[in-house]
Amino acid sequence: MATMTAHDDMSRDKSSEPEQNGPFRELVRRRRAELNQSLDQFAAAAVDPVSGEHVKRGWIHRLETGQPVTPPEVRQLRALAAACRLPLEQLQDAAGSQFHGVDPLISGSTEAKAYVHKLDRLPADQRERLLRLIDTLVPPEE
Repeated sequence: MATMTAHDDMSRDKSSEPEQNGPFRELVRRRRAELNQSLDQFAAAAVDPVSGEHVKRGWIHRLETGQPVTPPEVRQLRALAAACRLPLEQLQDAAGSQFHGVDPLISGSTEAKAYVHKLDRLPADQRERLLRLIDTLVPPEE
């Protein structure tokens, strides 16, 4: 009969593994659906404009189906941002939340946090119009 050490218990602790279901997974799944792209089309567009690195179809499939994936690095996030046609920061926030438990609003003012949480309740077309309005008032950072 084998004895189990504390280390063995730790290796089986699901809380030590990256979260497979969360805001990053949902963002990528939702955005691919909104773009009406097949997995192959989406993966072909997932190219980092800086390094040229591609995110493979299989990784995207595993992410979308909730299977274990290695958390993405900035190169992969830039590639997925290109495929999603979204700002890099949006993917960074979702990935940080899902894989590292980081609240992207933690450093914002309470007023800013309240606004952002309300944005999630707006339809996509209204969020887009509001973002365009904000961009006229405060140009996006380069």
